[in-house]
Amino acid sequence: MITGHKAAQNRPVTRGQKLSNTALAAIRAPVVHGFAHLKNWRVPGKVRTDPTWATALARSLLVLTNREVSR
Repeated sequence: MITGHKAAQNRPVTRGQKLSNTALAAIRAPVVHGFAHLKNWRVPGKVRTDPTWATALARSLLVLTNREVSR
Protein backbone atom coordinates (compact mmCIF):
# COMPACT_ATOMS: atom_id res chain seq x y z
CA MET A 1 0.00 0.00 0.00
CA ILE A 2 1.32 3.40 -0.94
CA THR A 3 0.40 6.32 1.27
CA GLY A 4 0.94 10.03 0.81
CA HIS A 5 3.41 12.23 2.62
CA LYS A 6 2.23 13.98 5.74
CA ALA A 7 3.59 17.18 7.22
CA ALA A 8 4.94 17.03 10.75
CA GLN A 9 4.39 19.80 13.24
CA ASN A 10 7.90 21.16 12.73
CA ARG A 11 8.49 20.03 9.12
CA PRO A 12 6.24 21.08 6.21
CA VAL A 13 5.71 18.96 3.10
CA THR A 14 8.28 19.68 0.39
CA ARG A 15 7.39 20.57 -3.20
CA GLY A 16 8.41 17.10 -4.39
CA GLN A 17 6.24 15.46 -1.74
CA LYS A 18 3.29 17.63 -2.80
CA LEU A 19 3.76 16.53 -6.41
CA SER A 20 3.97 12.92 -5.26
CA ASN A 21 0.74 13.31 -3.24
CA THR A 22 -0.99 14.85 -6.26
CA ALA A 23 0.06 11.96 -8.51
CA LEU A 24 -1.08 9.43 -5.93
CA ALA A 25 -4.44 11.18 -5.56
CA ALA A 26 -4.94 11.08 -9.33
CA ILE A 27 -4.40 7.32 -9.32
CA ARG A 28 -6.60 6.66 -6.28
CA ALA A 29 -9.58 8.87 -7.22
CA PRO A 30 -11.16 6.64 -9.90
CA VAL A 31 -10.90 3.59 -7.65
CA VAL A 32 -12.43 5.36 -4.65
CA HIS A 33 -15.19 6.81 -6.83
CA GLY A 34 -15.89 3.39 -8.32
CA PHE A 35 -16.39 1.83 -4.89
CA ALA A 36 -18.54 4.75 -3.79
CA HIS A 37 -20.81 4.26 -6.80
CA LEU A 38 -20.81 0.51 -6.27
CA LYS A 39 -22.39 1.07 -2.85
CA ASN A 40 -25.42 2.60 -4.58
CA TRP A 41 -26.27 -0.71 -6.26
CA ARG A 42 -28.63 -2.90 -4.22
CA VAL A 43 -27.51 -6.23 -5.68
CA PRO A 44 -24.19 -6.65 -3.76
CA GLY A 45 -25.97 -6.37 -0.42
CA LYS A 46 -28.28 -9.24 -1.30
CA VAL A 47 -25.74 -11.66 -2.77
CA ARG A 48 -25.87 -15.05 -1.05
CA THR A 49 -23.99 -17.22 -3.51
CA ASP A 50 -20.61 -18.49 -4.65
CA PRO A 51 -17.81 -15.95 -3.97
CA THR A 52 -16.48 -16.42 -7.51
CA TRP A 53 -19.83 -15.38 -8.97
CA ALA A 54 -20.04 -12.47 -6.53
CA THR A 55 -16.58 -11.29 -7.65
CA ALA A 56 -17.65 -11.44 -11.30
CA LEU A 57 -20.80 -9.50 -10.41
CA ALA A 58 -18.80 -6.83 -8.58
CA ARG A 59 -16.41 -6.47 -11.52
CA SER A 60 -19.24 -6.13 -14.01
CA LEU A 61 -20.98 -3.55 -11.82
CA LEU A 62 -17.74 -1.55 -11.57
CA VAL A 63 -17.41 -1.60 -15.35
CA LEU A 64 -20.97 -0.35 -15.75
CA THR A 65 -20.48 2.30 -13.09
CA ASN A 66 -17.19 3.55 -14.56
CA ARG A 67 -18.78 3.69 -18.00
CA GLU A 68 -21.71 5.69 -16.64
CA VAL A 69 -19.44 8.08 -14.73
CA SER A 70 -17.12 8.65 -17.70
CA ARG A 71 -19.98 9.79 -20.00
